[in-house]
Formats: sequence, C-alpha cells, structure tokens
Amino acid sequence: MSAEDKLPRPAAGRGGPAPDGKGPTSYELRSEVERARAELGATLDALTTRLSPAYQAERLRDAARTAAQDVGAFFTGNGLPSQDRDRARNAKALLGAVAACVTVVTIALVRRVRR
Repeated sequence: MSAEDKLPRPAAGRGGPAPDGKGPTSYELRSEVERARAELGATLDALTTRLSPAYQAERLRDAARTAAQDVGAFFTGNGLPSQDRDRARNAKALLGAVAACVTVVTIALVRRVRR
C-alpha cells in the first residue's frame, strides 16, 4: 500500500475523479475552491458577529428584559415559564439578585437607624 492510498479521498461529486476515470478539470477545481472560500467566509462572518461585544450585549439585554417580564408575570400570578428552562432560570436568577439587594439595603438601613 503506497502513501497515496492512505490519504483520505474526497467525497463523490466534490472534486473527486470524474466518472470516466479522469481527474477533475481545472474548472471543477476552481469552482470547488471558490465554493470552499465562500463557505469559509460565511463561517468567519458568523463567528465574528457572535463574538462581537455589541452582539453579546444585545443578547444580554434581551435576556434581562425577558427575565424582568417573566418576574413581573410571576408576581401577577402567572408563574414562571414552564416550557423554556433558560427563561425560568434567568427569572429565578433575577429574583435572587433582587432579594439579595433588598436584604443588603435593609441591613444597611437597620444599622444606620441603630446608630
């Protein structure tokens, strides 16, 4: 078995040998390279967008707004969202943060009044 036999073969229809046994034409190779470049460019654009601070801030803002709406619904008697676990978790985290802030403010006020 030669070293070339150990190399992975391209998938059929993607730059592999033509059905007549000849190798791919230069046009086929060029179009395959252009397609791969386009896919790579689209992937890099998507990753750049997802990792950008503005995009992350927007996602965080939307999640906080949704959590606040869910907490409001909880206090009006509608309960927490049961279908979406992330939304329920975010609402619980917001409730915990509000409870912690209320506790800290209450302790600070009590200490101030005692002095």
